[in-house]
Amino acid sequence: MSGEAMLEISSLSMDFGGLNVLHGVDLSVPRGAIFGLIGPNGAGKTTVFNLVTGLLTPTGGSIRFEGADLLQRRPHQITRLGIARTFQNIRLFKEMTLLENVVVGAYRHADYGVPGLLFGLPGFRRQERRARERARELLAWMKLDAKADELADNLSYGQQRRLELARALATEPRLLLLDEPVAGMNTGERAELMREIEAIRGRGYTILIIEHDMRFVMGLCERIAVLNFGRIIACGTPDDIRNDERVIEAYLGREDESDAPADAGAGAGAGAAGARPEPPR
Repeated sequence: MSGEAMLEISSLSMDFGGLNVLHGVDLSVPRGAIFGLIGPNGAGKTTVFNLVTGLLTPTGGSIRFEGADLLQRRPHQITRLGIARTFQNIRLFKEMTLLENVVVGAYRHADYGVPGLLFGLPGFRRQERRARERARELLAWMKLDAKADELADNLSYGQQRRLELARALATEPRLLLLDEPVAGMNTGERAELMREIEAIRGRGYTILIIEHDMRFVMGLCERIAVLNFGRIIACGTPDDIRNDERVIEAYLGREDESDAPADAGAGAGAGAAGARPEPPR
């Protein structure tokens, strides 16, 4: 991790009508980091992702990626700059094969134009071949290559999560945003995905993660920021966050006040005092 900021969010605010969802959020994600963003349900975490990827326009503030201003850019333009994401609710083309789903991500690099597509010109055929080769590489990385020609709808929930990650990687991003990547996974699947995310970072990617599984976040992220009621209340190392009184009160809870196991961060967060449903995304 170099310490140089890849993503810089400054004074970011977002209102939905009269509802203030984000209030002056500042966040700096270093190049090469695995960075966590946590907080109670409704704290505004997914709204941050939607603003970074251009699905929403902020009420105020700025977002810069490698020095480029992201405001007023369309989602496909932001993808072309080098940002990809997965979603809290999996979004796959379930009537397409695994291979076809990942090839869709690789089309971010296509530049053959309409004539090439209509007439099957050599440039189109060459790029189509490269896209399929890259898609097969990514499916193998996610251990899904044996199912490449099956429909995505036939996959288990955990496998669908991995397929969505493969499709995001097919866009060749430099910054990868993961929205609750281990939701619905069992213990073994979570441990395997943790190793794969570390391997992804090892290949030069920067990763920003939203996740409620505290064992996963604390074991994977070098730095973590905590949102509560749309404000950053803490930012630091896992040890800093684990011992921060504001975070304990707002999100993690106290072990001596509950019979819940020590890693029950998701349950504590979901029912934390002050949590509120987030507006429609």
